[in-house]
Amino acid sequence: MIENSHLNHFIELQVKSEYLSIPSKTILLEEGKVAEKLYLIRKGCLRLFFYNEGKDITFQFFFEGNFVASFDSLYKRTPSPFYLESIEPTELTAIKREDFYNLINNNLSLRQLYEEKLIDRFHAYQQLFLSRIKNTPQQRYEELLKEYPHIIQRVPQHYIASYLGITPVSLSRIRNRR
Repeated sequence: MIENSHLNHFIELQVKSEYLSIPSKTILLEEGKVAEKLYLIRKGCLRLFFYNEGKDITFQFFFEGNFVASFDSLYKRTPSPFYLESIEPTELTAIKREDFYNLINNNLSLRQLYEEKLIDRFHAYQQLFLSRIKNTPQQRYEELLKEYPHIIQRVPQHYIASYLGITPVSLSRIRNRR
């Protein structure tokens, strides 16, 4: 099995990939566009988000070692329901869709790692869904800190609030209770 720490190097040896160094607030994928690339985060943080009635809603955060794409769009060749944006200066390996699928179809270890990442993503979405139904904003905040203890230092408060489904003022109150 290929470890995350060796994944960038392995991919660069196997397929043509592109190294990107981008500033914060760079949009890598727009809602309505078909995802043509898969990204592997070397350093930095990205978020998937969408707009609902004019409000910016963060759906998920991604950090070092994560694969990132609008996976439905990448796989099915359909328009993405999300935007993908950098939160901080980020270094990425970008792999074209065709190159990536050719690689995982010919490399069992990489295919297994990709499947594990997809299962992890599915689990995260399932947990988020259940948390939104069952938990209070305070509990959702505690879960987020448990999963990403350094998120407060890396992600602006308004993105965290939108991820939790609350206002920045409510998040400030929750943080002050701790």
